[in-house]
Amino acid sequence: PRSDCVVAEQLCLSDSTCNATYRTLENCALAKTRLLPLDHDSRVRCLNAELDLGNSSLLHCKCHRRMKRQEHCLRIFWTVHSSMADGYFSLETSPYENPANEEHWKTDYNKLAALVSGKNLNGSQLAGDATNPCLKATHVCNLSKKCFRLRTDYASICTKGAGSEDVCDRRKCHRGLRNFFEKVPEDFTKRILFCPCQDEFCGERRRKTIVPDCSFQYNTKPNCLWLLDSCLEDHICKSRLADFQQNCQPADMSPDGCSLHNRAACLQAYMGLIGTPMTPNYVSNSSVEVSLWCTCESSGNQKEKCDEILSMFESNKCL
Repeated sequence: PRSDCVVAEQLCLSDSTCNATYRTLENCALAKTRLLPLDHDSRVRCLNAELDLGNSSLLHCKCHRRMKRQEHCLRIFWTVHSSMADGYFSLETSPYENPANEEHWKTDYNKLAALVSGKNLNGSQLAGDATNPCLKATHVCNLSKKCFRLRTDYASICTKGAGSEDVCDRRKCHRGLRNFFEKVPEDFTKRILFCPCQDEFCGERRRKTIVPDCSFQYNTKPNCLWLLDSCLEDHICKSRLADFQQNCQPADMSPDGCSLHNRAACLQAYMGLIGTPMTPNYVSNSSVEVSLWCTCESSGNQKEKCDEILSMFESNKCL
């Protein structure tokens, strides 16, 4: 069975041979992070160190999306697998455990049954719910203390500076969003993010779920390659992107458009990107199309790579 990387690291450090190999890999990963060019001998030494781990639990360890010390766990994973990211955009293996193996977060539906059917706890219809499922999803969230508190937290952080010359603190806003999507059960978060809309008022509320003025949009659209570079420098973003690439890999010949045939895992991976430099969102209030806030203009000879990044969101049949 796959162990979590924090436990695997402790086991490795207690063994002198594994410890020495791991320290070599740490130096390799550090050089890569600092964009230091490795000579041929150093590259060989790094690859050999990865091979030397053999059947070590470090080589097969994974992380959990809702675990404590998640960033530490992800740093260990990318230390051991730094050669996997040699390609410009080829993070093929997710550091996260398959969602099917993770504990399912359960919700007390007895308490929520009335709301789900569109009524409040007194049995009367909730205003606007019939035509605005996104509003209903918010009411359902408000029934949970945790959902209400964490949603209020990120909303207040992400709207600071709105309407004035102050620029919002995007980093804090992103952290608040990640907190919400990681700590609140998916029964609530999926309902809020993917509520089905029939009109533009509902669609606008859905589009503004993540407070796009702060978390998503810049004054001018940056190049998508710049977004990707920002992402690859951050362990959490790089991990969420790898998870998205693995679980939302499109397959033209597949009936559901997904190579892994697991749309739920793809949606979960999509949600994982919210609150990172690669935060996606709905492009308008009248469609369910999503995209990154970036452009491929002025990409020079890297236009093809740039288009590939955008197409993972704009023309991905699986997503």
